[in-house]
Amino acid sequence: MIILPAIDIKNGKCVRLYKGDFNTVEQVAESPIETALSFQRTGAQYLHMVDLDGAKDGTQSNQDIFLKVAKETDLRIELGGGIRDINAASFYLENGIERVILGSAAVKNPKLVKDLVKEYHDRIIVGIDAMHGMVQTEGWLDASEINYIDLAKEMEAIGVQYIVYTDISKDGTLSGPNLYELEMINNQVDIKIIASGGISNIEDIKALKKLNVYGVICGKSLYKNTLSLEEALKVARE
Repeated sequence: MIILPAIDIKNGKCVRLYKGDFNTVEQVAESPIETALSFQRTGAQYLHMVDLDGAKDGTQSNQDIFLKVAKETDLRIELGGGIRDINAASFYLENGIERVILGSAAVKNPKLVKDLVKEYHDRIIVGIDAMHGMVQTEGWLDASEINYIDLAKEMEAIGVQYIVYTDISKDGTLSGPNLYELEMINNQVDIKIIASGGISNIEDIKALKKLNVYGVICGKSLYKNTLSLEEALKVARE
């Protein structure tokens, strides 16, 4: 299992949200690059980054930050938020970002996902964000009528190899991940599942390891010191 510490960017700053609510923005670190380097020094090999401005409005106003982190660290970066066309995805993939995450596009433009998977194969991740099992889009501001399992199966048929699954009601709460929904999606498709939302402590990491998910994203727990990245990496390797 891999551990992906998370850096979310809004207006150029490292922040966290509570349940995806843009009114709950809290700055959690001074410098994105220094934060990334601290994760690398601790032993992380992967980094999950999100452009919150992009998720909300579809722009790439923070792109310089992501490219700088890619250039100045050895971390393998997966990046999501506002990547809704071929140009945005290709730009990042050809400038040091390891994988890009498509969220809203998976629901609203599955042909885009298909085209990108054909071109970039396993460098395309689909982010499935759900509330009560129903997929949300546009930075979690729009509800859909699509069940998260149904979307996962559709993405599997397209050839997607990685899914980041987030229970929005857990995100930023430190209340523990939705183990039931994560187990369901992990059992229903052969895609590698990356768990996101609610991770609080080392017991959560152990529980997710038992589910045999591919990866775990840790954000607020690292910034609030309820989880040791070093300990999480150790458990994940065992």
